[in-house]
Amino acid sequence: MWIVCADLEGVFVPEIWVNVALKTGIEELKLTTRDIKDYDVLMKYRLEILDKHNLKLQDIQEVINTLQPLPGALEFIREIRKATRFAIVSDTFVEFAQPLMDKLENPFLLCHNLETDASGRIVNYRLRQEDPKRKTVEAFKSLNYNVLAFGDSYNDVTMISRADKGILFCPPENVKADFPQYPVVTDLESLKKEILETVKN
Repeated sequence: MWIVCADLEGVFVPEIWVNVALKTGIEELKLTTRDIKDYDVLMKYRLEILDKHNLKLQDIQEVINTLQPLPGALEFIREIRKATRFAIVSDTFVEFAQPLMDKLENPFLLCHNLETDASGRIVNYRLRQEDPKRKTVEAFKSLNYNVLAFGDSYNDVTMISRADKGILFCPPENVKADFPQYPVVTDLESLKKEILETVKN
């Protein structure tokens, strides 16, 4: 029995922080987990930038509300959910993700939460748990699931490494070079074929 664990941003939806950067013109917000390996370092940096420019949660949510799933994403998720169990395991936040989940017909999502003050300023973030992607895969395996995991960034590697089958999906060259042991797939149609062949065996 298989479960598929998937990353979210850069796979099914656009990178949220990159789009905030494009909308606001704040170049520093373009950095993602494709660029910075340590998630805590990345998030503390982001919060400093938000404070510097007086950006609030509602400003980011306004950008998110304009985003649409990437081409083929909804159809991909529909077919995988018909074939097997499916979970999105993301380092995004509930406060960011929900409008996008609605557009993807609300697949099961595991992610984090933000802390805000009365003005909407993001004051902190709360991880669901430490190293959540790895621990999610290990939890499913403890329930006797076989796990197929895929993602595109450094923060996906512990999930991919613990899975029974791990795939890098459209990774940047630096991630691909650092982890040559994992197969690379570059389009959703090929990925879907690989997953369906795997879960049917």
